[in-house]
Amino acid sequence: MTATNDNSGRDSEDVASSGADRSGSGLLASTSVVGGMTLLSRVLGLVRDVVFARFFGASLIMDAFLVANRIPNMLRRFFAEGAFSQGFVPVMARYREQHSHEEAREFVDSVAGTFGVILFVITLIGVIAAPVLVAIVAPGFIGDDGRFDVAALMLRFTFPYLFFVSLTAFAGGILNTYGRFAVPAFTPVLLNIVLISCAIWLAPRLEEPGMALAYGVFIAGVVQLGFQVPFLMAIRALPRPSWRPAHQGVKRVARLMLPAIFGSSVAQINVLLGGILASMLSVGKISLLYYSDRLMEFPLGVFGIALATVTLPYLSRQAANSASEAFSDAIDWSMRLVTLIAVPSAVGLIILAEPLVTTIFYGGAFSSEDVRLTALALQAFALGLVGFSFVKILAPAFFAREDTKTPVKIGLIALAVNFVLSVIFAWSLVSIDHPAPHAGLALAISIAALVNAFLLYRILRRDQVLQLAGGWLKYLLQVAAANVVMLVALSPLLRSLQWWLDATIGSRVSWLLLSVAVAAAVYFAALLLVGLRPSHLKLKQS
Repeated sequence: MTATNDNSGRDSEDVASSGADRSGSGLLASTSVVGGMTLLSRVLGLVRDVVFARFFGASLIMDAFLVANRIPNMLRRFFAEGAFSQGFVPVMARYREQHSHEEAREFVDSVAGTFGVILFVITLIGVIAAPVLVAIVAPGFIGDDGRFDVAALMLRFTFPYLFFVSLTAFAGGILNTYGRFAVPAFTPVLLNIVLISCAIWLAPRLEEPGMALAYGVFIAGVVQLGFQVPFLMAIRALPRPSWRPAHQGVKRVARLMLPAIFGSSVAQINVLLGGILASMLSVGKISLLYYSDRLMEFPLGVFGIALATVTLPYLSRQAANSASEAFSDAIDWSMRLVTLIAVPSAVGLIILAEPLVTTIFYGGAFSSEDVRLTALALQAFALGLVGFSFVKILAPAFFAREDTKTPVKIGLIALAVNFVLSVIFAWSLVSIDHPAPHAGLALAISIAALVNAFLLYRILRRDQVLQLAGGWLKYLLQVAAANVVMLVALSPLLRSLQWWLDATIGSRVSWLLLSVAVAAAVYFAALLLVGLRPSHLKLKQS
């Protein structure tokens, strides 16, 4: 940023860029932009996972990498995508709305310097304490099978990703506040490109091929951060880091972050808990859980996270301006869109689990048994897709009002539910020698997400923050009817697992695309037949 004498806090270019997403059409357009970029990232992420499955399968090396990568990724979602974003964006929005440009610039510089130093120290500790961290998050690795040593070595290269990606999220938060949603949404694409390249090109050239994945994570962090710098410079918002922990804005962000570190990332803690329990199962179960989770997160990432990304700044502005009606309308609108997409996505994942897993992962090191076990976990995850999606849009309603304590309390309840159910489901399956105890962990995570979403919704309603618009019962019946019609239309296209395993890759892809296309066409046609129109989904203007 550069100094200015304009006390309005923004120049004309900034006003134009931020004004575009104040209206309902702008919010939907921003969601489309982020959704499109996220779709590209998710498609490449899927390609990355296909490469992982074909080259490494559900193996010791893959288990070790997933644990080594999970630790910085979990912290990333705490500090970067979770707590930091939820704490920084609302405060940044207030500075842009209510303070001068110079004060906003000083705030950004202070946050960059203060949190940058803290992140560096955390990263250094993580690299040094790698074996301890692996023992904590994967106690089942301790033994003679070699997973522990490999995971600890990999973690020394993957942990620094936390530093780079957190600064990347900080840069993305600035760009989002200025209405530049496309660049931060595109940045994850770079991670997938680097990892795919390392798995295909670098791995065969190393004595320990699996280490290529750990090296790739480190390289991707540097690339992602460097990519956003020119765009910050273009809007004159490149921070000049300054150590100012006593700055009022920094302290405010920190106060919002501390409880949000837990509250905004309950889903990740649930996944981590599942990983701890999965590490105590046989080799490969962590990998199977990962592959199924990735397929479930595809629709969640494309739409749910994209919608949440652009809704938070919008909600933050409405809260800053005390526009309670517009605030409620935005939440109601988001809930309708999520219901429209998440419900048929969940149904589709359950019905087409085996075809999806076979088409995407089967082959190379990924066996037919891996297909069957991954599909079971995917069906269990799909049951919670609606819950995961609703958490993504309901939690920002609290963060935008700078209420991070309530999601913490709700998160504790959800975490307890997940822990109890994980133990019951997983170990019950182990006791009867079931081949897929990891599916019990997935089911527990899904139920916990549904509980989390319900409690967030109930409190928003109780506190009258959310006032539902009329017609919700009719809307739910319309969506339900369209899903029933979709299932009927899909029935003639269903094939046995053996058919999918025996079919050529061309036949699998063609038949799967046909099934998905028919399901989508019938679903949206059915919505029109039962009276739902695009105009019914417009955000009401306040």
